[in-house]
Amino acid sequence: MSQLFSNEWINKLKDLWNADEEVSGKLAEINFCSTITCGFKDEELPSCVFVVENGVAISAGLYNRESPDWDMRGDKENWDKWTTKPLGMTSMGMAFATGKLQFKIGDFKAMIKNPSMAGPFIKSFALMTKI
Repeated sequence: MSQLFSNEWINKLKDLWNADEEVSGKLAEINFCSTITCGFKDEELPSCVFVVENGVAISAGLYNRESPDWDMRGDKENWDKWTTKPLGMTSMGMAFATGKLQFKIGDFKAMIKNPSMAGPFIKSFALMTKI
């Protein structure tokens, strides 16, 4: 098992993302392009970055001062839990409402109300269990 948010971990997620039609394919349909970062909420900077163009993850690695469109944060305990038992729509809403999942950048409420984005986003969390 790769260490959470390591270069190896985020690149495995990139490969899983691109191989999953319910994620990359659905996001390609809406020409989704974003720079996504994630990390721990008690740290100033995110740990890793993931660049998506037209639904396809084109690069992934350790954060290097990229400008994110989305920056997701949680504490280590919760990330460890979510990478073994992924969040569903209801549990993700609860995690957001209780502050366990934070978006330092990005509009979670608008995204989760948009079915063309919400479905692939939820599915991307399920991909983390395969790493």
